[in-house]
Amino acid sequence: MKPLQVRNDAQREQLRVMYNAHLRDVWHTLRRLGVPQRDLEDACHETFMVAFRRLPDFDPARPAKPWLCGIAWRVAAAWRRRAGARLVHVGIDRDPADPAPDVTEALERHGQLAVVNAALAALPEAQRDVFVLHELDGLSMPEIAEAIETPINTLYSRLRLARARFAAEIHGLVAARDGPAPTSLDMNDPATESKEVAHEPA
Repeated sequence: MKPLQVRNDAQREQLRVMYNAHLRDVWHTLRRLGVPQRDLEDACHETFMVAFRRLPDFDPARPAKPWLCGIAWRVAAAWRRRAGARLVHVGIDRDPADPAPDVTEALERHGQLAVVNAALAALPEAQRDVFVLHELDGLSMPEIAEAIETPINTLYSRLRLARARFAAEIHGLVAARDGPAPTSLDMNDPATESKEVAHEPA
């Protein structure tokens, strides 16, 4: 029994190090994948409990973040199944308990956070997952493929579609909010020429 206790103590220390280093990563991944604010604490706890159970399978020579984000992805997917097909919230926001700046601070400062969240919510689930993990969480495509056990070519295809859909959604949402962008002047238009003459200095 003593060797088992020593191993468990070592695992607990390993998990403590992971928790301190990557709680913020797990928190944001869960939030971006649709876990609402009220459930985040429980979802984070569940993620690290699963990680503790799976520690014997973890290679400590490899980075922990992709492994933990893969577990968080499964926890978020399970929550979505329990919550039903319609998500209460999908997107990114600022963790009020986390003073460290991240991408959401800049988005808030420029009034873009609601637009980004709406564009994310419009993505199909499979495309949104790879978009979040790669573009927002910063995982490489091979890391995502291993973490969520999906062929990398499938992920690249989803990412390509997600980027195009996300850009189109952003364009549409910004146009709806701010109005269409002004068209460029047609220098062959007589109206344009007359405006230029009218503004010529005497």
